[in-house]
Amino acid sequence: MRPIVQISLDLTNIDEALETAHLAMRAGVDWLEAGTPLILAEGLHGVRALREAFPETPIVADLKTMDGGYLEAEMMAKAGATHVVVMARAHEETIRCVVKAGADFGCKVMGDNMVCEDMVAGAKWLEDLGCDFVIHHIGYDERRGIAARGLRMPSPLDQLREVVGAVKIPVQAVGGLSLEQAIECPKYGAPLVVLGAPLTIDADAFKTADGDLEASLKLICDAVHAQTVQ
Repeated sequence: MRPIVQISLDLTNIDEALETAHLAMRAGVDWLEAGTPLILAEGLHGVRALREAFPETPIVADLKTMDGGYLEAEMMAKAGATHVVVMARAHEETIRCVVKAGADFGCKVMGDNMVCEDMVAGAKWLEDLGCDFVIHHIGYDERRGIAARGLRMPSPLDQLREVVGAVKIPVQAVGGLSLEQAIECPKYGAPLVVLGAPLTIDADAFKTADGDLEASLKLICDAVHAQTVQ
């Protein structure tokens, strides 16, 4: 698949999420993500607002589902989400429920391998259970806590090639990437480039980053879209 740019709207109110989304779409972003903070703050209302404003745009609902998989996926799909996220560390039956709901309501399923003991095996397991995409993810607390202890911060790039090589479905890498690293993801075979905290969102305050965000996003989108997936 061609490289895709997805912006994670890790914000806590609908108005700012919509403002940022409009800016991002003008800059050339392909997919919008209702980030976990937005879903916690605004729930289905946030997803519905994005769908109303952007009727043709793919919308990812970053639910991080761990239980109640069918209902959560159904609710988000009916609100307008085209993609939902389930965690690899959820029970196998939960992942199966999300996949079933995805099939029933026309929604793609993204499986997230965050905190798997074996990240590569976790990605393959998600594929085997029917997920449409893999999110190879190093978590926010994990990264920051390890770095705070003076140790090397883990990066999704550490095993990205191995994850891509283990599955046939598209992969995205998430978790502490610099702008330069995010732009390079298609060269690792990961076509879904995610921009969010701390790239375009203030990771500590969950508000839009300062500066000329639209101009920066346009340059990033142009750089990503010019690539071919390796």
